[in-house]
Amino acid sequence: MRIRTDGDYAYRNDAIDRAADFYSCNKTKAIVSACDDVPKLVAAARQVLERDDLTLEQRREIAETLSTRAVTFEIEQSVNAHRE
Repeated sequence: MRIRTDGDYAYRNDAIDRAADFYSCNKTKAIVSACDDVPKLVAAARQVLERDDLTLEQRREIAETLSTRAVTFEIEQSVNAHRE
């Protein structure tokens, strides 16, 4: 697999370098590690945001903190009333 890093895709080099630094490994292993970790981290974040002991404001603050360029968490509160 090849990842384009020329022209408009030059930013990918920085992202891959940051991942390699974070995982303290080569670029290939860093990409694979990030691909393995992201779905697990998103699932864990969703689990935290669904906790009943957090206020709506706390959930919104956590969602904002955990949101990134690629993954955004949004908190919605809805009240529905149905008439019969």
